[in-house]
Amino acid sequence: MFRRHISLRNYTVSGYCGTTTSYCGTGCQPEFGTCVANNGDDDDDDDDDEAEHCKAPDCLFLFGPACDANRVPGGSNTSAVARPPLGRVLVGGGGIYACEAPGTVALTYDDGPGEFTAGLLDLLAEHDGAKATFFVTGVNNNKGEIDDPATPWPGVIRRMYEEGHQIASHTWSHADLSAISSARRRDEMVKNEMALRNVLGGLIPTYMRPPYSSCTAESGCQADLAALGYHVVYFDLDTTDYLHTGADEIQVAIAAFDAFFAGKTPDGDDGDSALAIAHDIHEQSATTLTRHMLEYLAAAGYRTVTVGECLGDPAGNWYRRV
Repeated sequence: MFRRHISLRNYTVSGYCGTTTSYCGTGCQPEFGTCVANNGDDDDDDDDDEAEHCKAPDCLFLFGPACDANRVPGGSNTSAVARPPLGRVLVGGGGIYACEAPGTVALTYDDGPGEFTAGLLDLLAEHDGAKATFFVTGVNNNKGEIDDPATPWPGVIRRMYEEGHQIASHTWSHADLSAISSARRRDEMVKNEMALRNVLGGLIPTYMRPPYSSCTAESGCQADLAALGYHVVYFDLDTTDYLHTGADEIQVAIAAFDAFFAGKTPDGDDGDSALAIAHDIHEQSATTLTRHMLEYLAAAGYRTVTVGECLGDPAGNWYRRV
């Protein structure tokens, strides 16, 4: 997604806003404008009266209280939860780009759950023993909050967990973690924790993937995620599925997947492995691409596993109980 640079605004509960802190100190001045309900996105077109312009990640958090990124899951805040290291996998820092266990492939899916995720779970269930990792976003793409019982998402997420897949965080609203303050980074992570805790009966994930693969040391992101106890996961196999979402175009993603394995073998103590990224919000990714990946890996003799398993990390370390 192309993201335009614009200055963030301050606002009060009254909705008045401006471009400096002077607009919202002791009494905000109405003549400076109002952050209206559907006028807070990062697009400069003239269609700001449409509801779609106030959905994460398009709607910028500080432009107005109507943005869905401002919603807060119910229950206690998890920011004060103790976060001792679990296991030996790297916490924070430069992140993890590859699996360690020979002959394993970790299929990972970002941005869901979405309307195609349940069908993807059906596909995985058809391939005996195949597991995946879902990097879940809390309130993106106008889907509602993932812990809202009026949506399908709590049931889909619980099914992931019950069927042995790994659930990890992809932030609350898909914000670029290198481009926001430390306080907002914690907010993005903690809100998603709270929602997942509400769905999973007290569990929060210890693994995450930064949106846009963006978490720099210079911004403080790497240190903040380390303080929150997160393993930061990237990938070494980019299917590029998000660039090729049509029924014909998905063949480009399939070709990228196949090309990665050319000349590789799962066999032996030095067998090859892969940490692949795809997106379950796209129909062709959740169907055509996933079916191909599962069939290819099974025929080639690879084990399709979670990120935790491909790193040799016991399942008990993938979550904290809060």
